[in-house]
Amino acid sequence: MSGHSKWSTIKRKKGALDAKRSKIFSRIAKEITIAVKEGGGNSPEMNPRLKSAIQNAKGANVPKDVIARAITKGEGAGENYSETTFEGTGPGGVGIFVECLTDNNQRTVSNVRSIFSKRGGTLGKNGSLSFLFDRKGIFTIAKGNLNIEEIELELIDSGLEDIETTEDHFIITTALEDFGKMQKKLEEMNIEAENAELQRIPNTTKTVDLSTAHKVLRLIEMLEDDDDVQNVFHDLEMTDELEKELQE
Repeated sequence: MSGHSKWSTIKRKKGALDAKRSKIFSRIAKEITIAVKEGGGNSPEMNPRLKSAIQNAKGANVPKDVIARAITKGEGAGENYSETTFEGTGPGGVGIFVECLTDNNQRTVSNVRSIFSKRGGTLGKNGSLSFLFDRKGIFTIAKGNLNIEEIELELIDSGLEDIETTEDHFIITTALEDFGKMQKKLEEMNIEAENAELQRIPNTTKTVDLSTAHKVLRLIEMLEDDDDVQNVFHDLEMTDELEKELQE
């Protein structure tokens, strides 16, 4: 899992440095709204998707009134978001998978296609790159006084595949089908994840030269800046050299 470990760590660090707070709030609010509309009502205990979305909102310090408005919007008959995905390649043949929530699919398709074109990428057919990624459950947990070794066996019984240790967090990985089981186990153990979500983790990564890597990252940043884009996943190898440049 070392490739995934490095990829997810750098992705999180970069996201923390680059993301605009209002954009983060907007993305999480959309997820809350669609969770209410499609996930079975406004009760977090009865709607696992909503529970995760609210948990992630709290982890990102989203104000309570923003959360409440998003729930109310989901209960109403206003704008309806739909989920759509795009697959394409960036400079150097790097695979890029884009997840969107949109109330205007025509606009979203046009915007995403334009970004790929402007930044030297190519938008492909859905399904063309799905094999490059596995959907995994990713839980980010603050270290605090938690001794992960003491509970590791219990977590393995609940689907634990990998534990990554960073300076301040433990990052737990599960298979897609074990996401709910791990959520339930952490709740039973009174361990609150700062973030719990499904991510598309690359099976292998692609190494390109620094110049090409920066072109890929600019493409990804433009996609992430689009209001309809929720998540962008890629298989770019975050080499030590590239990591060093990003942290300077």
